[in-house]
Amino acid sequence: MWFNDPAARAAFQEAHRQQELLDHSGYHPDVVARIQHEKLAQLWGRARSIPHFAAEPGFAACDLARLPVITKDQVKADPAAFARTDLTDIARYYESSGSSGRTTPTPRTAADMIGNAISVAGLWRRALGSAPLRAAVMLPSDILPVADLATATCEYLGHTTLRCYPFTTGICDWDKLAALFVRYRPQVVFAAPGVWVQWTRLLKQRGQLDDVKAGVNTVLLLGEVSLAAQRRKLGLDWDSRVLDASYGSTETGTIAASCDLGRLHLLTPGHLLEIRHEGIVEPVRPGLTGELITTTLNNHARPLLRYSTGDIVQIGDEPCPCGLALPTVSVHGRGDDTVMWRGTKLSEHMLGSLVYEDPRVTGYLVQVAEDGGRARLVLEKDIDATDEPNIVTTVRGRCRRAGVEWDDVVIVSQLPAISKAGASQKSWKRTSIARMA
Repeated sequence: MWFNDPAARAAFQEAHRQQELLDHSGYHPDVVARIQHEKLAQLWGRARSIPHFAAEPGFAACDLARLPVITKDQVKADPAAFARTDLTDIARYYESSGSSGRTTPTPRTAADMIGNAISVAGLWRRALGSAPLRAAVMLPSDILPVADLATATCEYLGHTTLRCYPFTTGICDWDKLAALFVRYRPQVVFAAPGVWVQWTRLLKQRGQLDDVKAGVNTVLLLGEVSLAAQRRKLGLDWDSRVLDASYGSTETGTIAASCDLGRLHLLTPGHLLEIRHEGIVEPVRPGLTGELITTTLNNHARPLLRYSTGDIVQIGDEPCPCGLALPTVSVHGRGDDTVMWRGTKLSEHMLGSLVYEDPRVTGYLVQVAEDGGRARLVLEKDIDATDEPNIVTTVRGRCRRAGVEWDDVVIVSQLPAISKAGASQKSWKRTSIARMA
C-alpha cells in the first residue's frame, strides 16, 4: 500500500498498531475509547481548514455536541465548503453513486484508504479465517471505492484477488465470468446482492451452476442492502455461507462489517456514532432505532463531523455470540427511500422481507398507476420454480397479514436488469417502483 510514500507508510504502521491492540483485546471498550480519543484529537486539527466547521462556535471549543448535524443535501449543495483548503496528497478520486440525488466528490488520501481497509480487515479476518484464499471481486472499479476496499482488505489479509465485474463491457461479461470461475476456482466472492442473484439465475438457466460454484465457500454481499431471506436462498443455491459483508458509503467509509457469524458490527474505533429519533440525537446504545449520524475518525481528505447518513438502523440489544465487544446493527435502508401505499409505509427492508420469504421469488417490482389509485406487485420467479398460483397466493397472503393489500399480484420469468444490477447502493424507489398505465 504505497510504501514508497513516507506518509502512507506511517499511516499504515499506525493503523496496523491500533488494529493489533483491538484484535488482542477483542475490541474491549477501554481500548476502543482510547483509540477514539486519539483519533478525535487528530480530527480537530485536520478539520481546522474546512470552512463549514471552522465557522461553528462549537468547533472552536472542540465540543462535538455543540456542532449541528449536517445532511447529505448540505454537502452535495456545496462540496467545497466541506473540503480541506490545505488538501494535498490525494491518492484516489471517487464520487458517490448519486442514488439519492446529486453525486458528491469524495477524494481520498492513502491514509483514508489504509485506515478504512485495516479497520474492515479486523472483522473480515474472523469471517474468512487466517489461511490465504483465492478471492473474486465482482464489484465496479470505476468512480466508486467498493472494489478498491475489497481488494485492499484482501491484500492486507494475504488473499489473492481477481477483479471481474460482469458489466465491464468488452472486458468481462457473463460468459467470460463463468470461464474465469472454472479456471480460478475462487473460495470467497465479493458481490452486490442484485448482481449475485442475476448471475445465479443465469447459471441455473444454462445448467452451469454446479461447475461454477465448485470451491466457493463464502459469499460476502455489499454495495446494497441485503436481506436475511435473500442470503438464506443464495446460501442454498451455492452451498456456501452468504454474509452481509459491510455497511457504509462513499462519503463516510465503512461504518460496519461482518463477523464470522454474519452479524454487522459497528466499527466504533473509526466512527463516533449517534442516533436521531423523533428529533432527539443521542449516542448509540443497545436497542435504539433511528437515523444514524457519524463523525468519521478515519477520514483525512474530507472528515465529516456529525454527518447524517439518512439511513435508518437498529442497534442490537444483546451481545453477539461471536464475543466481540462491538455493537451490532441492522440496516433498514434510507429513511426517505419509502413509498406510502394505502396508509402503509413501504420500504426496501419491509417489502423485501415479505417477498423473499418465499424462496421461489428472486425479484420484484411495484407498479403504481399514474393517479396513485392502483398498485400491482410483479414477482420474478426462480428458473426452477413451479406452481405460479401458489407463489401468488403465498406472497399475497404474507403481504396482507402485514397490512399491504395489492390490486394485483403477477408472475414474470424475468424482470429488467436494472431492478437487480446495482452494486452502488442503488435507490430502491428508482429501481423497484415503476408507473403503469
